[in-house]
Amino acid sequence: MQVQDTPEEWRVVATTTPFKGAKTSVRTDDVEMPDGSVVRRDYQVHPGSVAVVALDDQDRVVLLKQYRHPVRHKLWEIPAGLLDVPGENPLHAAQRELYEEAHVKAEDWRVLADVYTTPGGCDEAVRIFLARDLSEAEGERYQVSDEEADMELARVPLAELVRGVLAGELHNTCLVTGVLSLTAARTGDGLDALRPADAPWPARPYQA
Repeated sequence: MQVQDTPEEWRVVATTTPFKGAKTSVRTDDVEMPDGSVVRRDYQVHPGSVAVVALDDQDRVVLLKQYRHPVRHKLWEIPAGLLDVPGENPLHAAQRELYEEAHVKAEDWRVLADVYTTPGGCDEAVRIFLARDLSEAEGERYQVSDEEADMELARVPLAELVRGVLAGELHNTCLVTGVLSLTAARTGDGLDALRPADAPWPARPYQA
């Protein structure tokens, strides 16, 4: 048996959008089930995101700590951000986020993982990249605001992050997925066997 997710779309007999925000919205669909019944599903419509596990030559990962109001926590996270433009190249978006949030650039990029963060209630898709051969970005630092103005930056050994994830001390989805995917890739076929940075992404098609 091949264990692989497969695209499928059940018939939507009615749809409304009761809420529209600046970046996301909420949609209500009446969906026909296989037995012919119709059920209502509410979910967040999301443009998609990218995230970056930036690994330096001392085996440390670039992290930031940011306040997240819905969960009332400051979370350690990897650099990440929205796909602001429909059809935006996710690699370009990831490079932008690494620059804006950490003032870092990278020469080597690979795809670590593609995930749906909360498929039962949101259509957000995230592509998590691995970035290596890091250096300081040129020019002035990007000017941040709101929650980002209070961010802390750090470089933390990968082994310490794995320990923190398994101890229940670190909770951000992209950090957890990225750190464990990186560790698994190392013990498998190696980092050079990861997908190239421009690998197709059916969840969020883009122009190369």
